[in-house]
Amino acid sequence: MHFLAIELPPFRVYSNNMMPVRLLALDMDDTLLRSDLSISFRTRNTIRKAMARGVTVVLASSRAPAALEHFSGLLGLHKKTGYLIANNGALVQESRSREVIHEVKLSPAAALLVFDMADAEGFAVQIYDDDIMYISRSNEFAEYDQKITGLRQVVVENFRSMAALGCHKMLIPGDPMILEPLAALLSSYADGAVIYTGKPYLLEVLPPGADKGSALALIAQRLTIPREAVLAVGDSMNDETMLRWAGYPVAMVNADDRIKEIAAMVTQKTNDEDGVAEVIEHYILGGKAMAENNG
Repeated sequence: MHFLAIELPPFRVYSNNMMPVRLLALDMDDTLLRSDLSISFRTRNTIRKAMARGVTVVLASSRAPAALEHFSGLLGLHKKTGYLIANNGALVQESRSREVIHEVKLSPAAALLVFDMADAEGFAVQIYDDDIMYISRSNEFAEYDQKITGLRQVVVENFRSMAALGCHKMLIPGDPMILEPLAALLSSYADGAVIYTGKPYLLEVLPPGADKGSALALIAQRLTIPREAVLAVGDSMNDETMLRWAGYPVAMVNADDRIKEIAAMVTQKTNDEDGVAEVIEHYILGGKAMAENNG
């Protein structure tokens, strides 16, 4: 798989003399969201307290923008300036105005190549656009993805014509055991695309330069906030670049072990136990020092 190489500051002990957090970036699934796809009252309240102290909140997800709107509203980001990193960084919006401040797309040539190769191997392909999930053929994995995102599903007969227009990202659903060889195949031939596995049953295809770390860096630059004042929380490999860039990288205790290795600290609580609230209460509202990662 390909990941953008972003320099990570050396691990260190974060003391109370370190720069206060001014920008908070939160992954969604298995980080901010509980298993039932809700945000607890405690976590919502804690995030709002951080915002009241002047901390800017960023929701960072591989979800489409429409699939983030409900959660953005729950946190009050439709009334206060915050940011949405959607499609894993291919699209960045200001949460209140919905102004698109950055976007990159797969070229038509790359999108067609990916579709043709996936289709030839018997895989369905899907593209998100607004609040609709367009798919080349019905399948059980797309049905599950629809339940998670809440997006309406539409089967497109001539999907190839849609792919020829280019898009922010493409997804290929399927059995994890057979997606792995397809990922290797696409990585070898699709030069104009970045291939990685988000969820085990979903292969994600993104344009070069689309990742959460680059998107977070762009937002920080826009707000003139140094990376040393940025705290990011995540759990999976699509959070890697975001955690590598942030001055305060935090992994959920339920995170991929590879993410835990690059984090400055690991939460004691899971996403179902308000792990994000724990982080905010201790390191933003409470001023607690962040211990060194010895992993």
